Amino acid sequence: MAVFGLSQTEEAIYRHFLRNPGTSDDDIHLLLEISPHQARESVNRLCAVGVLSRTESNLLSAVSPETAVDRLTELRLRELHKEFEHVIRSRHLVSELRTEQGPKAVAPHGVERLQSLPQIRNRIDDLAFFAREEILSVEPHTALTPENISRARRLDQRCLRRGVRMRSVVRKEALEHPPTLDYLRELAAQGAVIRVAEDVSERILVYDRRAALVPRDPADTTRGALLAHEEGLVASIVALFEKIWDQAEDLSGSVDGQAGADDGPGPGDIERRVLQWMCQGHKDEIGARALGISIRTYRRHVAELLRLLGASSRPHAALVARERGWI
Repeated sequence: MAVFGLSQTEEAIYRHFLRNPGTSDDDIHLLLEISPHQARESVNRLCAVGVLSRTESNLLSAVSPETAVDRLTELRLRELHKEFEHVIRSRHLVSELRTEQGPKAVAPHGVERLQSLPQIRNRIDDLAFFAREEILSVEPHTALTPENISRARRLDQRCLRRGVRMRSVVRKEALEHPPTLDYLRELAAQGAVIRVAEDVSERILVYDRRAALVPRDPADTTRGALLAHEEGLVASIVALFEKIWDQAEDLSGSVDGQAGADDGPGPGDIERRVLQWMCQGHKDEIGARALGISIRTYRRHVAELLRLLGASSRPHAALVARERGWI
């Protein structure tokens, strides 16, 4: 459990109370051959993070492994997010370090020519990492490969988590590809604003209205890309984006227009009831008990609902279910 930030001693104490619930911690230091002070500090921390609980009679019990892992995961992710925010706020170091190069250091200007796909991807990684305000994009693709989605998800989620606004226009034809549609819905659920256009051929990426990436040859993207830093040129590309944006419609409206033809079979009565409990954020144990079924059966229904909805997670399933009118 070190991945969650627990020490070996803390993990040993948690495992002890899993095996011996409702017991005292008076002699735990003797069992683990540690000092009373170390044992007391470890128990207090485990109680603070919510994986141990103390009764009124001062006895200790461990929460279930599922609950413990959920709580420790949330805590660890929160800590990592704070650390990440601290790191990205250190961008000013770039300018300071560049001064060490003397007069040879030159800030990006004009237009960069990017030749190879790895070079383009590396520049996109850099631009996304340093984006602070807004990312604009027009994507004329009709289907994303699993590799494209995996790569895009990493960059997009990182930007959205730190509050970068994202506006994107995609082709309506892309909605006919279920994995692509699922990913667009996922982005929208996380705060991105997606619009759909009947037919777009432009491929545009703009970062903070300071840098704009376009293909060198729109008809053949393998020929590389151009990265513009020139203020006037970037402004013209932004104006083109805004024109495309104004003529596009919201993703939700486009998806609703396809409802009925693409939604597939609805849930049965028991699955609809499971869906209601799942979308309320209740633990599986509570939902199963309320419905009078075993937790294994409850989770089997959850898995079937995720399959029916084409969802990658429970929050994603809740979003799609609401769009389809299932809840």
